[in-house]
Amino acid sequence: MLAVKTRIGKSKIHGIGLFACNPIRKGTAVWNFTPGLDLAVSQQMIARMNVELREFFHHYGYLSAKSGRYVLHADNARFINHSTNANLQSVPSMGEEEEIDVAARDIPAGEELTADYWQFDLDAPLKLESKPREAPPLPQAA
Repeated sequence: MLAVKTRIGKSKIHGIGLFACNPIRKGTAVWNFTPGLDLAVSQQMIARMNVELREFFHHYGYLSAKSGRYVLHADNARFINHSTNANLQSVPSMGEEEEIDVAARDIPAGEELTADYWQFDLDAPLKLESKPREAPPLPQAA
């Protein structure tokens, strides 16, 4: 769940983005996984979903490098776009199910919040291809 005040708006990076309403100091926790609000879904459960729902999870969620589950934000954090020069950084936090996002530097009010998908999303190679994304293939039975 987002821990700072934000707004969504037109992004210069990709479609819709998430923007800081107030300045955010370096090291401030910006997002953390909140059980009961944010979703964490196994890859097996995703495989059982219809194609439209799988595509929604793959587009708006991420495949967590920490837990191996698909994480879907309950709030507008799903509009955080990718940047190789991201102003957010994913870091481990004691007792948290997932990594948290903190400000990697001071972020002025009005700046778009960005994350480097390569830090936390095992689906980053698929999301960052230049061609339109399709739902990844279903996992193979063990």
